[in-house]
Amino acid sequence: MHAEQEQKKGFYFALAAYGMWGVFPIYFHAIASVPAMEILAHRIAWSLAFLAAILLISKRSQDIFDLLKKPKLLLSLTLTAVIVSANWLIFIWAVAQEQILEAALGYYINPLVSVFLGMIFLGERLRRGQWLAILLALTAVSYQLILLGKLPWIALSLAFSFGFYGLLRKTIPVDSILGLFTETLLLFPFAIGYMVWLASHNELVLLNASTGLSLLLLAAGIVTSLPLLCFTSATQRLSLLYIGLMQYIAPSISFLIAIFYFGETLDSDRLVTFAMIWLALVIFTAEGLLRRRQNKRPAV
Repeated sequence: MHAEQEQKKGFYFALAAYGMWGVFPIYFHAIASVPAMEILAHRIAWSLAFLAAILLISKRSQDIFDLLKKPKLLLSLTLTAVIVSANWLIFIWAVAQEQILEAALGYYINPLVSVFLGMIFLGERLRRGQWLAILLALTAVSYQLILLGKLPWIALSLAFSFGFYGLLRKTIPVDSILGLFTETLLLFPFAIGYMVWLASHNELVLLNASTGLSLLLLAAGIVTSLPLLCFTSATQRLSLLYIGLMQYIAPSISFLIAIFYFGETLDSDRLVTFAMIWLALVIFTAEGLLRRRQNKRPAV
């Protein structure tokens, strides 16, 4: 009974995490009048403050000091910090340019990119269903490039940056919250330096913004970190299978928001691209479920 309750909690935590990530476009569109680089700086600075508070409340200050004494880990986290900040910046810019559909496409592609990167860098062997899903995704990208004359660079940049981030974080023995705190700590000098420079030129929007916009910018830390805390709680209670199945919630919400809330156009050509990606994900997910069922049979 206890295990069922924990699994139920995990489901709600995952739903909360992916739900918040899904509605990200609404938040970032609300602050789209602020330059993307300044939003990124706020996101780094206030995330650091929020995560520091969480770690101190959790009495994990010693973990922070222990990590800061390990130069190899810090070097690895410096690389992941650069990659995740690039991912954040691209997403912020995409929302401001009303390219939410393409951003959603990127996060649909991400699971396939992660499997592909695992094959290249970790020597993981792909099964037939995984190969078929990746080839379908490649066909979708090629279709958009050849017939539309446009490479979906926002989608690919988001998918590959987050894919490389996940790949590298998989090899770093640091939990997600402490890792993100360290990444934002490493980025903080650049973020605060940039905001000081903007302020010295009277270009820091935060100093001249309305109360509502100022509060939204200050909330960037909670917006960034809260979904991660929910996600971490979910992964502790749910199997990777459930986490994998639920990861499509976020881009699906963003997809619907883009069409019905912001009125982005989904023409027939773009629909074909999405349809091929969706088919690839169906094959990818079904193959994973079938494989899991087959692996369970000998144990039974």
